[in-house]
Amino acid sequence: MGQTFKPDSSTFSSLKAGNKTVVITGGSSGIGLATATLLSDLSPKNNIVFLDLRQPPSTFKHDPSRVLFHSCDITSWPEQRAGFEAAHAKFGRIDAVFVNAGIAEYRDQFFTDELDSEGKLKELDRKVLNIDMDAAANTTKLAIHFLKKNKEGGQIVITSSLAGYLATADQPLYSAAKHGVVGLMRALKRDCAKLNIALSVVAPAITTTPILSTGEEKSKKSPEQHTKEMAAQGIPINKPESIALAVCYLFNAGIKANGAGIFIQSDRFWDMERGLAKTREQWMSKEMLDLFRGGRNASVFARL
Repeated sequence: MGQTFKPDSSTFSSLKAGNKTVVITGGSSGIGLATATLLSDLSPKNNIVFLDLRQPPSTFKHDPSRVLFHSCDITSWPEQRAGFEAAHAKFGRIDAVFVNAGIAEYRDQFFTDELDSEGKLKELDRKVLNIDMDAAANTTKLAIHFLKKNKEGGQIVITSSLAGYLATADQPLYSAAKHGVVGLMRALKRDCAKLNIALSVVAPAITTTPILSTGEEKSKKSPEQHTKEMAAQGIPINKPESIALAVCYLFNAGIKANGAGIFIQSDRFWDMERGLAKTREQWMSKEMLDLFRGGRNASVFARL
């Protein structure tokens, strides 16, 4: 089938040239911060926009005139919209968007029953879906709106997860949301390409970020402690810098990145979407694949 690969940031000529305005949701920590740092390292002339509840740490060094922090509850459409508007007003354009903000599952809801004030079964808490799916869709909508203003389009990368391809049993809502953003990318990629907008996803396996400390039991340990224990059990671990490398690789590739799904595990890289496309006959069967391809001439697929 092929070999894994590792991007070489020294070849990212587009990002090294500078003057790219990149919006990052959840950019003040973890993968988002690692991506902002790489963008800064590639060129001091890149403009970096943080949409987050917290400011980036003082360890992040970049020309202040080329940084915009907009305090933002990612689940609020008005706050997200205001952040994009502020970025466009300050820098005159937006070139790329990293749809990254997210949380992990923080407690079991399907097998542990909670009761409401009337003593009846309480419905699901949808916070994970609100942030990881709904807010991500809103960010993608805003990204398309602002990238359409550019004659040359732009790039959007969404953070999915290995759980977006292979569901994680103890994280059902997280897995559902991450499957959802993969589906969102697949459904939008053709129409985005017509606007010269490249839409893709990154799908990291376990990565050392603050998201690992989500939940009451986990919060007692640092992400580094968690990953050290998992690594001792043979579980492959990513550094956040590897995910940042994948994101910037996709940004730099321009329209060629459209539809990609870069899976990162143990700091190794693989295009999951390309692999799945090449093996459709194996998992659909030739008969079903031929029927599917024939049906794409139907009116429902007219726009494609």
